[in-house]
Amino acid sequence: MTSAEEAVPASAGMRRVAVASCVGTTVEFYDFFVYGTAAALVFPRVFFPGLGATAGTVASFATFAVAFIARPLGAVSFGHYGDRMGRKRTLVSTLLLMGVCTVLIGLLPGAATIGVSAPVLLVALRFTQGFAVGGEWAGATLFTAEYAPPQRRGWYAMFPQLGPAIAMALSSATFLVTNLTLGSTDQAFVDYGWRIPFLTSIVLVAVGLYVRLRIEETPVFRAAQQQTPTTRAPLREAFTQAPREILLTAGTMTIMFALFYTGTTYLTSYGTSPTGAALSRTLVLSLEIVVGAVMVLSTALSAVSSDRLGRRTLIMAFCVGAAVWSLLLFPLLDTRSPVAFGVGVIVTVGLQGVGYGPAGAFLPETFPTRYRYTGAGVSYSLAGIVGGAMPPLVAAPLAAACGSFAIGILLCGLALLSLACTNALPETKGRDLQQAQPSAAALR
Repeated sequence: MTSAEEAVPASAGMRRVAVASCVGTTVEFYDFFVYGTAAALVFPRVFFPGLGATAGTVASFATFAVAFIARPLGAVSFGHYGDRMGRKRTLVSTLLLMGVCTVLIGLLPGAATIGVSAPVLLVALRFTQGFAVGGEWAGATLFTAEYAPPQRRGWYAMFPQLGPAIAMALSSATFLVTNLTLGSTDQAFVDYGWRIPFLTSIVLVAVGLYVRLRIEETPVFRAAQQQTPTTRAPLREAFTQAPREILLTAGTMTIMFALFYTGTTYLTSYGTSPTGAALSRTLVLSLEIVVGAVMVLSTALSAVSSDRLGRRTLIMAFCVGAAVWSLLLFPLLDTRSPVAFGVGVIVTVGLQGVGYGPAGAFLPETFPTRYRYTGAGVSYSLAGIVGGAMPPLVAAPLAAACGSFAIGILLCGLALLSLACTNALPETKGRDLQQAQPSAAALR
C-alpha cells in the first residue's frame, strides 16, 4: 500500500468526500439540464420566434450543442490548473462559474424584447456553461477516485456519477412544479415560468460551495507533489505521453453521451411535439423524474459491480446492449403510444447508467496523476462533442429526411465505435493510482 493510500481518511471522512462530489456534480448538471429542458420546451418560442416550429427547434438545439464545443476548452483550462494547483480550488471555480451563468440565463430578456441580442447573449452564456462543465466532471470523479481505496474505487467513484441523474430528476421536477403551479396558462410558462428553475439554482450553488469548501485536497495529489515537480504543461504532457488513451477513452464515452441526450433532450421535444408523441408537458416531465430514479439505480449497481467484475467488462457489455436497443427504440416510439414512449425513455437512459457507472473509476485510473485531470477531462469533453451535441442536433432533420429509424442506425454506429475503443483499452480495476506516476528523474 502506498503512502497516499495510507492517507485515505476514515469512513466518516470518505463519506464526506463522496457527498461533496455528488452534491457538486448535481448542482453543475442541474444548471446544465435546465437549459436542455428549456431548449426542448420553450426556447424556440422565446428566442427564435421567427423561424417556425422545426427551424426554431433546430436553432434551439444548436445553442444547446454550443456547450459541448466549449467543453474541451474548459477541460484544457481547468485541467491545467487542476493538475498544477490542485483539484479542490479548481472545482470551486467551476461551480461558481456555472451558477452565475445559469442565473443570468434566467434573467435574459427574449427576442421580443431585445431582438437579435437575445439569442446572441444566450449562446454566449451557454458557451460559458459548457466551459465550466468541461472542468467539472473530470475533477469531481478523480477527486473521489484519488481518495478511495483501490478495492472500493468503483463504489466511491459512483457518487459523482449519480449527479447527472439526480440533476435531471430535479430539473424536471422544478419545471413540473412550475408548470402545475401556472396551470393551463401556457403563455405564462413561456413568458416567465421557465425562468424559475434557472433562478432557483442559486440555492443549490450555495449548498454545493458549502460542502466543497469543507473538503481537503486529495492525498494522491499531495503525495505526487512531494514526489515529483508539478508539470508546467499538463496538456502537452498528456498528448505527448497518452494520445492513444485520450482518443480511445473519448470513443468509449461517446455512446454514453449519445444515449443520455437522445433520451432526455431530444425525446423531451419529441414527446411534447404535435408531430411526435403529442403528449402533455406534465406527463413528459413526470416521466423524466422516473427516468432520473432509474438511472440512479442502474449507475449505482453497475459502479459497485465494477469493483468485482471490472470496469472494461461492464462497459463493453453496455455497448453491445446499446447497439441492439438503438435499433429497437424508434420503431417502438413510432407506435405513438404513451406507454411505448415511457418504456423507450426509461430503458434508453437506464441502459446508459450501466456504462456510466464504471466510467467514474475507469477514466481516472487510465491516466497518471500529473495530467490525470487534463487527460480525463479532455477525453470526456471530446466524447461530448460527438455523442452529446450531434445526435440531438441532427435527429429532427435526419428523421424528417430518412425516417426515425435512421436515428437508431446512427446510435448503433456510435455504440459499435465505443465497443471497439473500449476493447482496445486495458482493464484498470484495482490499479494503484500512484503506480503510473513518473519519477522525478524520468522527468529531467
